[in-house]
Amino acid sequence: MTSQDAAGDLGVRRMGSGVVIVVAGLGLGLVSGVLTAREGVSEWAFALTFGALIAIGEMVQFYVDRTRNRAPIATSAALAYAMLRGPSLETPPSVAQIIVVTTLATMIGICPRAIAGLRWDIVVSSRRALSVACTALVFSAVIPTDLGWNGSWRHAAPLCLAMLLGVLTAGIVDALVGAGQSTEMENKPFPAALRDELTVMGQIGMAMGLGGVLLAAGTSLLGLWAVPLVVVPLLLTQFAFRRFASAQRTYRTTVRSMARSTEIAGFSSPGQNARTASLAVAIGNDLGLTPARMEALEYAALLSGVGQLALADPSPGGASLLRTREERQRAAEIGAAVIERSGVLDHVAEIVRHSNDPYRHGRANDSSIPVESGIVNVALAYEQLVGEGSGQSPDKAMESIGLGIGAEYDPVVVESLRRVVGRGFRF
Repeated sequence: MTSQDAAGDLGVRRMGSGVVIVVAGLGLGLVSGVLTAREGVSEWAFALTFGALIAIGEMVQFYVDRTRNRAPIATSAALAYAMLRGPSLETPPSVAQIIVVTTLATMIGICPRAIAGLRWDIVVSSRRALSVACTALVFSAVIPTDLGWNGSWRHAAPLCLAMLLGVLTAGIVDALVGAGQSTEMENKPFPAALRDELTVMGQIGMAMGLGGVLLAAGTSLLGLWAVPLVVVPLLLTQFAFRRFASAQRTYRTTVRSMARSTEIAGFSSPGQNARTASLAVAIGNDLGLTPARMEALEYAALLSGVGQLALADPSPGGASLLRTREERQRAAEIGAAVIERSGVLDHVAEIVRHSNDPYRHGRANDSSIPVESGIVNVALAYEQLVGEGSGQSPDKAMESIGLGIGAEYDPVVVESLRRVVGRGFRF
């Protein structure tokens, strides 16, 4: 299977649940549009202002972890619009109107990105709209329309609690949907996927949720004059997130450039490191590793052959398994030492250092050795047996690796490899 075929297969699998999410979002928006048209739009100035903020936020969305776009301004603005109550509004927007404004603004914000050829994800954007709809429903159910900010602590306390409940509802709904998608797309166990989503919610999501609460409270009390005052912190948040995303991209590019050095020097076959990394990531997902460990695992798989550059001659066809045990372990030690010199990849270096240790004499007797080392060991072995030019079938390769269970290879990792291959994994 080519990389284009793999990408297409991933797209089809992703859109399996993605179609349901998009259809649900559009259907909810359509029904809300009909209701809003019958009831009329209240507070046009607020609707247009917050709709513009949501659209602009979608236009300037970005990716932090390569799999999920982030739109801090759009998310905070949508949450704030769902929680407006106060003296600045004669009639708070209805739930239907909130959904319509959010959905339309989201679609308007996506269009320029699509026209410009920039990355966009209608599924994740639809998830945001659905989460905001849940916030509006919860907030409206808890807080009556005649209760708003009026300077009284008696009113402020329930409003604050309702806002926090609304934001929490949006986060939990999005986390549950996101975990389901991760389970479908990456074959990650649902509990592990939910853990990862909740971790993100506690980091980036908290900043966006608090921004929405501040924007809602400020606008409810001061009117639209508060919007530019509260948006400034959101812009700073956006800037900080984008800087972090840029640093991550630079970091990843550097690692991949280092990995290609073994291919250029002939110590590994073209694409071997990338293929090993893709399999290692698939196994890591199957075992439910955390995002931080997954990143270290991917980097370790990419850089696992760096130490071979210190050996006298390349292995035929980049097949490091043809070398002696001593040569492979010496290469692993040298590779780990090189990686450690970066000063920021210490955990990656530790994984590479033990990536050629036999399981019987390594992790079986020393639990401090990371399971990621065993994953890289198994992934590299499978790649060299099945990869381009090797000629073995997946079944034959699994049979060969199975002979080394408990001695050379970690049984838990080999069993995970069986599941990954059984699901149709192809390089």
